[in-house]
Amino acid sequence: MNDRVRLRIRFSKLGKIRWTSHRDLARMWERAFRRVDLPLAYSEGFTPRPRVSFGLALPTGHESVAEFLDVELTGIEGVDLAALGTRLSAALPVGVDATAVAVLAPGSPSLQEDVTSCSWRWTAAAAEGAERPQLEEVRLRVASVLAAPSTPIARNRKGVERVEDIRPGILGLEVVEESEDGVVLSAELAAAPRAVRPADVIAALGPGLEERHVRRTNQWILRHGARREPLDVAPDDAPAVPHALERAS
Repeated sequence: MNDRVRLRIRFSKLGKIRWTSHRDLARMWERAFRRVDLPLAYSEGFTPRPRVSFGLALPTGHESVAEFLDVELTGIEGVDLAALGTRLSAALPVGVDATAVAVLAPGSPSLQEDVTSCSWRWTAAAAEGAERPQLEEVRLRVASVLAAPSTPIARNRKGVERVEDIRPGILGLEVVEESEDGVVLSAELAAAPRAVRPADVIAALGPGLEERHVRRTNQWILRHGARREPLDVAPDDAPAVPHALERAS
């Protein structure tokens, strides 16, 4: 038991695979781990399962270059960590690529406990029956949201609709550029204590808009007041994964 090691893996989910459910994605990873012969640790009980835990859920249909999972091994003797990402990517479906691997320090918090916010990029496009949004109009709406002391929106939780203030969870929001089908936005949104997602921001920006081409670009944790990614090997900015983008296209 003392020899067990936890690995943290950053991975991308791009292209058509974005429509895969979280449960199916978990099965893909379990198969990939077996194909590369990782010495997986298993849970106890009548139906032992590999000890794999994922980070924050990614809504079906959204892309990401900053997904994370932790996997527990019985040991790492004979495991080539430098080559593991490449081997796992080859064992995974097109659109899912392991972009970084690192050993976690003993006692490290779980991803669910640790991630405080996420960075996102998406297009604010015209909703059905609405006119295409104009750049300056969206700029004004964004400025209005950022200047407001509160931003109440209706949210449905477990079949019950409630009005909630999402303004504290909008940590950053800006207009990036105009695109073919709308206006590109980027934002940093809180993941705790209550998560805010791009769909919530779209609702806050007012009628006539819908989200398209949503991509999570970073997840963030806090250490001694400083923001950083959940892997020490990760850069400060969104990771460059040209091989993943090429595989997904």
